[in-house]
Amino acid sequence: MMNSYLFTSESVCAGHPDKICDQISDAIVDAALRKDAHAHVAVETVAGANQIALFGEIKTKVVIDFEAVVRDTVKELGYTVPAWGFSYQESAFSNSVHEQSPEIAIGVDQDGAGDQGMMFGYACNETSELMPMPIMLAHALTKRIDEAREKKDLQWLRPDGKAQVTVRYEGGKPVSIEKLVAAVAHEESLTHEEVRKGIIEKIFKPVLKKYKMKMPKDNDIVVNGTGLWFIPGPESDAGLTGRKIVVDTYGGYARVGGGAFSGKDPSKVDRSGAYAARYIAKNVVAAGLATKCEVGLAYVIGQPRPLMQTIETFGTATVSEKALRNFKEKLIDTSVKGIITTLDLARPIYRQTAAYGHFGRKDFPWEKVIKDL
Repeated sequence: MMNSYLFTSESVCAGHPDKICDQISDAIVDAALRKDAHAHVAVETVAGANQIALFGEIKTKVVIDFEAVVRDTVKELGYTVPAWGFSYQESAFSNSVHEQSPEIAIGVDQDGAGDQGMMFGYACNETSELMPMPIMLAHALTKRIDEAREKKDLQWLRPDGKAQVTVRYEGGKPVSIEKLVAAVAHEESLTHEEVRKGIIEKIFKPVLKKYKMKMPKDNDIVVNGTGLWFIPGPESDAGLTGRKIVVDTYGGYARVGGGAFSGKDPSKVDRSGAYAARYIAKNVVAAGLATKCEVGLAYVIGQPRPLMQTIETFGTATVSEKALRNFKEKLIDTSVKGIITTLDLARPIYRQTAAYGHFGRKDFPWEKVIKDL
C-alpha cells in the first residue's frame, strides 16, 4: 500500500429516497417482530413521484396495517408538503406483499439460513467507534444535517441530502480532511451562498471539531455542486430498498456481502450474518488482538451453520491464528440460531438501523464489546 493516499466515503440523509424505502421496510419488520418473534419478513419498498409500492413476502401471526406503517414513516421523515410531489397525505399506495414461499419456510423453520450468501464484518482502530474514519465522518455529517432541520438550527432545510468526505492517509493512518461535499434540499428563498455558509458553520465545522480534524481549504468544500435544490425526495429521484449497502456498511473501505439488510428479519443471514461478522471483528480489535480485522462468513439456504468462516487481520494480529479462532468461538456461536440468540435479534430494533449506517453506533447489540472472555 502507498504511504500517502486518499479515500472517500459518502452517506445520505434519512429523507433520501433510498433511505425512505429502507426505513419503511424495516418499520414493517419491526411491526411483525413486535408481537411475533418468529415472523419471517422480506419486504422491498419502491418510492417514486407521488407513489409508494410494497413487494415481497411475509409469514407472521400478526395482522399488519401496511398502509399505516408506510404513511406514518413518511410523515416522520418530514414529507408533509404535497407540493413536493411526494407526501404522506397524497402519495398513492399499493401492496403486493404475499405469504412466504413454503420451500423457503421449510428450511428457515428448522433454524436454517433464510438464503445463501457471503457476509463480511470489519473493524479498525481509526476512530473510537472502531470504524473507518471516512464513513464515520460522512454519517456524522448527514445525521447533523437532519438534526439541524428537525431542531430548526437551519430551518430552511428540507428532508433530503447527502454528504461525502475525502480523507488523506499517511502510513495507513488518517491525517487530514482533503475534501468536504454536501448536497441539501432547501427553501426557494435562499441564495446558494447562504446555503453554503449555513452548511459550513452549522454542519461541517461542529462535526470536524468533534473528530478533532481541521477544515479543508475553502476551495475544497462543495455545497450543492449544481447550484440550488428545492424539491426533495422521490419526486426528483426514485427510491428502492437495499440500494445503499456500501453506505450501510463501511463506505467502501472493506468488503461487503452481496445482500442488503433492510426489510429482512434476522433469519435472513444477509442481515444477521453481517451483524455477527462485525461483532467478531470489533471485539478482536477492542481486545487488542489486532488493529484491523475483517471477518468473512458464508451460508447456504436451509443450513444452520456457515460454510466459511475467516478472520483476516492484514498483518496486524498480536496473537496466533489459533488464538483468534478460539476467541471467536468463545464470543459467539455463528449458527443462525446462535447469532439470533447471542445478539437478541428477534425484536423490533430495525427501523433505527436504516439511516446513518448499521455499524459504529453503540445502541446496537452487535456493537457491544465483551471484556471478559
